[in-house]
Amino acid sequence: MIKKDTKIVFIGAGRMASAIIKGLIEKNHYKPIEIACTCGEDSTGARLAEETKIKYLDDITDEIHSSETIVLACKPQQFNQIKKSVADVANGKLVLSILAGIPLSKINEKFKLARNILRTMPNMPGQIGAGVTAYSSWSKLSIKDQKIVDNILGSLGNFHKVNETDLDAVTALSGSGPAYLFEFAAALIEAAINNGLDKELASALTIDTLLGASMLLTSSKESPEQLREAVTSPAGTTAAALEVLSNSNFRNLIEQAITAAKKRSIELADN
Repeated sequence: MIKKDTKIVFIGAGRMASAIIKGLIEKNHYKPIEIACTCGEDSTGARLAEETKIKYLDDITDEIHSSETIVLACKPQQFNQIKKSVADVANGKLVLSILAGIPLSKINEKFKLARNILRTMPNMPGQIGAGVTAYSSWSKLSIKDQKIVDNILGSLGNFHKVNETDLDAVTALSGSGPAYLFEFAAALIEAAINNGLDKELASALTIDTLLGASMLLTSSKESPEQLREAVTSPAGTTAAALEVLSNSNFRNLIEQAITAAKKRSIELADN
């Protein structure tokens, strides 16, 4: 009998799967030969395998037999397309999902024989190891499984255990949150150009400003409100800008955006 080396299998080979796999290899949690992936009708799996030296297979069933962990990393809309044959061989495996909006109950319905199931919500900065992930498990994690989870989620950055009822709001905040910052950065650059700066300078100033402010927020013991007040002189330039944001009900607009994203996360569970 040929010995199987696979310990962890990825169903899906997109950006987040790639980030996890690269992080796991870089931190020596798994060797490339111990990781296998599959994907849909595209070339992402083959490219990822070529780049990282992991195994890529059109049919991942045999690899699941010898593995201990399955990571669901396809698109949420593809969850119902996962073959029954794949779910059937998940007997005794740990199943970890990064699919937005798919509840634990629905995953458990498909992977009835799994030893435990996790629903997680990572975010895009995980691609550089600077992400944040929230997770919830179907049942209490064993010591062994907690270590596996710590390794997988730690490869992306920080992580937090939460109640599953919080995950849709988490999705709206940290899952979708990077896009809000990118849109804000684009708006700052556009506004700076419209006020006379060239594009290259506007972009450089915006990126450095957002990076520096984020680093200060991380290292400071002061709250965001206190830091905002510290940079705002009475009747000064910052005060003039903040007045425009306040008059435009900026915070209410952000709340509406978060609420819309949360609503969509809930809707995905019914697809």
